[in-house]
Amino acid sequence: MAENVIEVTDANFESVVLKSELPALVDFWAEWCAPCRAIAPLVEEIAQEYAGKMKVAKLNVDENPSTPGKYGVRGIPTLILFKGGQVVDQIVGAVPKDQIKALVDRAL
Repeated sequence: MAENVIEVTDANFESVVLKSELPALVDFWAEWCAPCRAIAPLVEEIAQEYAGKMKVAKLNVDENPSTPGKYGVRGIPTLILFKGGQVVDQIVGAVPKDQIKALVDRAL
């Protein structure tokens, strides 16, 4: 995992994401999910490009079932953008990098 991407869990989700001073993009994923693996490099590139402006985190849905349930995550990959502890926007499925950047830019 890239150094700019934080691994979050059910246990630390609130402190790392919801209480973050910066907007936070969370990638809900699983090991067995091919589309998740396909967008992982894009998520890491965005983490590097937006370092200092936004947090980027990954949450493994198999190991952390509580948080995805709380936010209605039904399919993966799901990218949810949080700002001030609230959901601002989300994308479901593997999408091109420019679509992810557009989501992020709208929130910054």
